[in-house]
Amino acid sequence: MIRQSEGLTSRFDWPLFIAGVLIALMGVVNLYSATSVYQGVVAERYISQLYWLLGAGVVGAALCAFDYRHIERGAYIAYAVGIFMLLIVFVLARDVRGSARWIEFGSFRFQPSEFTKVMLIVALAKYLHDDPKNEGRSLRDLAMPAAITAVPAILILRQPDLGTAMVHVFIFLTIAAVTKVSGKSILLFTGTAIIAAYVAYHFVLLDYQRARIEVFLNPEADLLGRGWHAHHARVAIGNGELLGNGYLKGMQNQFLFLPDQATDFPFPVFAEEWGFVGALVLIGLYLFLCLWSIRVASQARDRFGAILCVGVTAMIFWHAVINIGMTCGLLPVVGVTLPLFSYGGSSVSTAMLGLAMVMSVSMRRNMVRPERF
Repeated sequence: MIRQSEGLTSRFDWPLFIAGVLIALMGVVNLYSATSVYQGVVAERYISQLYWLLGAGVVGAALCAFDYRHIERGAYIAYAVGIFMLLIVFVLARDVRGSARWIEFGSFRFQPSEFTKVMLIVALAKYLHDDPKNEGRSLRDLAMPAAITAVPAILILRQPDLGTAMVHVFIFLTIAAVTKVSGKSILLFTGTAIIAAYVAYHFVLLDYQRARIEVFLNPEADLLGRGWHAHHARVAIGNGELLGNGYLKGMQNQFLFLPDQATDFPFPVFAEEWGFVGALVLIGLYLFLCLWSIRVASQARDRFGAILCVGVTAMIFWHAVINIGMTCGLLPVVGVTLPLFSYGGSSVSTAMLGLAMVMSVSMRRNMVRPERF
């Protein structure tokens, strides 16, 4: 047990910090390459990304020094603010390529659905921390956490933003999985999920969303239309071979065959330039970040801190899996960013705030005996 007199700096989690910084720096370097063929504002996105990283880093540093138990007291208030921001989107947001996701104030804009992921994690951690039940949870026990998740997920789906809504659901499912759900409930949920997926595909998803799934199942069906993104992403990754074409020498990016290379498709840019070895290093950093955060969760001094870490891990894990999976042709294309790597102030800030909460838990994990889930 660490004495209370020891400073927080002596408990700073350097492995967590270094892994996050390395991914963020690699992202800025890759962003410069991804936008190097453009002129003007687009070409300067890497500078904007640096500003967002520095700003989020300052806020994250303050959050690290802030005992995460204080976050628990305002968990539901934060969640309510998140829901309010999602509602405001329908009033103030400007339609961009068929979706209204961003609130703008002059030249500044942010995406509320990114921040609600952190607010959802905090709200779920608060609810499950207050729930006295430790194991054998039934679907009835998870009804309220499911409702807490469903509200932002449905609002985000209405924007429409299927990818971000899915991440919200996956965060809930991951947290539910580690809260010792009974076997009978798991089987019942699986059956219900299969039926719900069928209904959603036929009656909920929009035409272009269904088209993405159809392209995934038949990649060669529409290479010049719906399948363009996924096809050229796979070509870029294949062109990288073992060691890559070299920095600023990725053909798919330099000749503008790869769309959205700064936001949704930065991984193919990186893989083409740095090859299989570089891609493996990046994936390894994400894997380490997730495993280390789970380690922090296992050592947390209370259930609230543990679920915070599990939720943040789920957010980063599912973002990375979905983004890399869709660029490799293993999953349908959806609008999901690569954490700390893709361009976007809201995305970067959300990941930084999440890791800052994990850091806060880590810096205080040995102060008292950890509480079981």
